[in-house]
Amino acid sequence: MTAAEVIKELKKHYNPKNIEGMKRYGIKADKAFGLNAPTMYAIAKRIGKNHELALELWETGYHEARHIAAMIDDPKLVTKSQMNRWVKDFNSWDIVDGTCSNLFRKTPYAFEKIFEWCEKKEEYIRRAGFSLICYVAVHDKKRDDKDFLQFFPLIKKHSIDERNFVKKAVNWALRTIGKRSKFLNKEALKLAKEIQALDSKSARWIANDAIRELTNPKILARIK
Repeated sequence: MTAAEVIKELKKHYNPKNIEGMKRYGIKADKAFGLNAPTMYAIAKRIGKNHELALELWETGYHEARHIAAMIDDPKLVTKSQMNRWVKDFNSWDIVDGTCSNLFRKTPYAFEKIFEWCEKKEEYIRRAGFSLICYVAVHDKKRDDKDFLQFFPLIKKHSIDERNFVKKAVNWALRTIGKRSKFLNKEALKLAKEIQALDSKSARWIANDAIRELTNPKILARIK
C-alpha cells in the first residue's frame, strides 16, 4: 500500500462518535478519523513492516496514520535523528504511548532516550521518556533489575511536575518498575516514601498511589 492508499482506507472508517470520545479522554483529534485500536492493528498487519511507508505516513500528520507508522516501522532501521524528529511532533498522550510501545522501546536507543527526554521541558517529550521507562520495564525481560535504579533520580526529580500527562507518567513509571521484581518492589517503595515527603501536591499523589498499588497483596503475590 502507498501512503495515499492507507489514508483512503482510514477515511473509509471515519467515525465522528469515536472522535468525540477521543476528545473526552484528552486525545488531540484535529486530524483524526476516529478509528479504534483493533482496526488500526488490522490495517498495520495487512501492510507488514515497511520503514519507508512509515516515514511517509508520519509526515501526513493524521492521528491514525502516525499510530500505524509506529506499528509498521522496523526498529532496526530507526535512527536517533528519526526518534528526535518524531518526538517533537508528539501532540497527544496516546501517540506518545503508542509510539513508545510499538516502536521506540524496540530500538537500541531506548535507554539513551529515556535520560534525554525525561529532562526536556516539553510536556509530551518528557512523558515519552517516562513512557519508555514503563515499556522497557515490562518487555526487556533480560535486563538486570539494578539497571532500573538509574531511573530513580529522574522519577524523584520530576515527581513535582504538576502537568497532568507528566505526573501520570511518572507515577506509572514508579509503579511499573516496582512490579518488575521483589527487589525492585522494595526499592520502589523506598523511593515512593522519599517522594511522599516532598513539598508538592503532585509528588504526594504519585507516592500515595504507588504505595497503595505496590503494597497490594494481590500485586505482591504476582511479583517474582
